[in-house]
Amino acid sequence: MQIIISNSSKEPIYEQIYSQIKKLILSGELQEGQSLPSMRQLAKDLEISVITTKRAYEELEKNGFIYSIVGKGSFISEQNTEMMRERKVKVIEENLLIAIQNAKEMNIGLAELKEMLTLLYSEDE
Repeated sequence: MQIIISNSSKEPIYEQIYSQIKKLILSGELQEGQSLPSMRQLAKDLEISVITTKRAYEELEKNGFIYSIVGKGSFISEQNTEMMRERKVKVIEENLLIAIQNAKEMNIGLAELKEMLTLLYSEDE
């Protein structure tokens, strides 16, 4: 498992760790039951504070991506794809609400906003 920390990123280090591990889980690179490095080992490998890795692991556990067993470590949880989809849809809706609010503040109409979304969506294809 390779995690890359960017000191120039505006995203806090624990969120960078959280995001990268989450992406590895969702992509299937990290499988159910697979163990993660200990918080201390990951902190040592990344040359960061154990408190930072602890926070990332706590967020992963809180959101159902991993589970911990005292004295044994942290492991990848079984992923409920329907639940994962629901979480992602909620995040998309929240981001779209922010985009809509910004568009309204700049007097960008619905047609222009749809056009932007269509253009941006089709760029990835």
